Amino acid sequence: MTKAERLRLMQEEEERRLKEEEEARLKFEKEEQERLEIQRIEREKWSQLEKKDLERRSQELEELALLEGCFPEAEKQKREIRALAQWKHYTECDGSPDPWVAQEMNTFISLWEEEKNQAFEQVMEKSKLVLSLIEKVKLILLETPTYELDHRTVLQHQGSILRLQELLSLKINVATELLLRQASNLADLDTGNMEKIIRDENVTLYVWANLKKNPRHRSVRFSETQIGFEIPRILATSNVALRLLHTRYDHITPLFPIAVTEQKQNTEGAEQVNGKESIEKAMTEEKLFTEEKVTNEDEQPKAEQERELNLVQEENKYEAIENTVLQRTSDSEGEDSQTTQLELEMKLLSEAVLAAQLRLVENIVELPEASESYKVDLCHFSPLGGVYHLDVLELPPQCKPVKGWVLVEILQEGLQKFIYPPETTEEPDPDVTFPPIEVTLEIHKSVVFFERPRVIRWDNEGKLWRSDGISSVYYNREERLLTFSMDTLGPVTLIQDAHVNMPYQSWEMSPCGTNKVLLIVKTVFMELQIYIKENLCMLTSVKLRGKGREFHLKGKWMAPIPFILALKEAGLNIFPAVYSHFYVVINNKVPQVELKAYRQMALLSSAFSFGWSKWNMVCNSTRVVIRVREQLSEETEHHTWSLLMFSGDRAQMLKMQEENDKFSEALREGTEFHSTLYHMMKDFASPVAMERVRHSNCQFIDSVCYMLLSIRVLSYS
Repeated sequence: MTKAERLRLMQEEEERRLKEEEEARLKFEKEEQERLEIQRIEREKWSQLEKKDLERRSQELEELALLEGCFPEAEKQKREIRALAQWKHYTECDGSPDPWVAQEMNTFISLWEEEKNQAFEQVMEKSKLVLSLIEKVKLILLETPTYELDHRTVLQHQGSILRLQELLSLKINVATELLLRQASNLADLDTGNMEKIIRDENVTLYVWANLKKNPRHRSVRFSETQIGFEIPRILATSNVALRLLHTRYDHITPLFPIAVTEQKQNTEGAEQVNGKESIEKAMTEEKLFTEEKVTNEDEQPKAEQERELNLVQEENKYEAIENTVLQRTSDSEGEDSQTTQLELEMKLLSEAVLAAQLRLVENIVELPEASESYKVDLCHFSPLGGVYHLDVLELPPQCKPVKGWVLVEILQEGLQKFIYPPETTEEPDPDVTFPPIEVTLEIHKSVVFFERPRVIRWDNEGKLWRSDGISSVYYNREERLLTFSMDTLGPVTLIQDAHVNMPYQSWEMSPCGTNKVLLIVKTVFMELQIYIKENLCMLTSVKLRGKGREFHLKGKWMAPIPFILALKEAGLNIFPAVYSHFYVVINNKVPQVELKAYRQMALLSSAFSFGWSKWNMVCNSTRVVIRVREQLSEETEHHTWSLLMFSGDRAQMLKMQEENDKFSEALREGTEFHSTLYHMMKDFASPVAMERVRHSNCQFIDSVCYMLLSIRVLSYS
């Protein structure tokens, strides 16, 4: 090839390259112009949608406010239910005290204190009423809004709880002493020692009296059980008794947790309880209140009259409370019309309900630090299964029949504990050892442990649970037996990570007809199915590790707060606390956004299903993403899910699907922005669905909202 030909080819190649570059440049410019034009059109469309949303926002929010009027209305109905329950108790005249009336509670406690020498069976029978009263008073403090309970009333209720707990413990000790006095008469013919087991639904007593003092009898096993002790030689030869008292309830753990939100710390709630000081304060005020009443017997008829007056004029009491608030806002409101006062009352009540709901989704900023490494963090762990009171007792003098009489020496100090290991000021003898005592317990079937339970002991001096002093722990999962050794016997309990089932793997809430929904929560270890209707909840199914399990709570309808407490006590905890975010990795949502989402989901729950979306973790804390679809019957379950994004003041349908690989905020074709979930769903919902939503029961909506606020599916999934 000649030089001229090579130059020509090179020139042609250069011209072709320049032409291709020019075509590419023109194509890029065209595509860029098209892209910019599309963006401009999208921005204009987006701007128009935003403008349209802003124009109708006030109207939509007004309509939402009318619908959310169901929340203060539900609170008014709950107030009426509480008043009716008081009146019903008053008219029944069954002899039990009214937990609302401190006078009656004090009288009941005083009369029971005067009853002497009750057998253990009698104490257990009376304990059913006592435990019921304790639970009722606790529910009063939990269910009654803070603005309806003054500080003195709260302290009185707390004092009543503490006095009942202490008196029940005292009665059990006295009954144990009476039982041990008869140990020689109840001795076993084979061993010569006394063994007794007494059971009911709340308490189980295992007691063994060492009458023979045989040094070779060091293994104590209660008949037909594997529960018992392995005791050292010094106890086998001593005049002692062993007691294992298993109470299904826990009257040792402090009643009132230290962890509270910062807002509560600035209110009366922080003054109510904060450890030992507040408990003593509650007891002091309660005792003073008791002394004032007891000194004047003429107060009894007066109290009855006051009680009747309170029951008849319940509405006037709440009006007085609201008038107190009104005085702070305006001095001239008393001249307004009755209609205006009613509207203002509902507005104040609505604000109070909203504030109470917001507190359920708020988190504390700083976690209280543990003072000692061995102190159990009750924010992280929760006691389960009640308390096992383990005691080595001094055997009291035995009854002796003499010429038709029964003589018994009664010790003034009552039932005494045997100190083991003994306290001595002398130089310790290296040849004398005090080995630990081995204990075998059976875990009750009503409690679920997802991990190996930890054993902790109560420090009565420090008033706290400790993890030291316990060794050689062995857990038999199949037989639910727990064996461990203790240096010194005392109350013990079992704990489990309170957040073992958090975060949740998924959740779904579906309507089951009018005013009834099914809420399903799936975790690593279990799946819970909960029915909610009107103001009641029911556990309908429990699956542990994929297998169904019969459970004592299944099929029982309960109000939301007792229902939540029952699930927690059973170990089925799916209810985060204000400090749970310190222990669980979550996508914590802004409280106001989360609250608005739950309230509006509850409003729509009669006709729409809501479910977990993996994209909720992708978006930031100011927005939530959920799946939603209309569901009026089982036939509509096949309807496809849509993705809905909500920021508290804007709702939008997403173009993407749950199965997509990448998150996009693109708006679904044919949809618009709305300020509420209600109006967003209204765009494509059927008239039947919206009619069902508008006619939903206010108690039902309130219960659904409360359960969502308690489980917090949007932050803990």
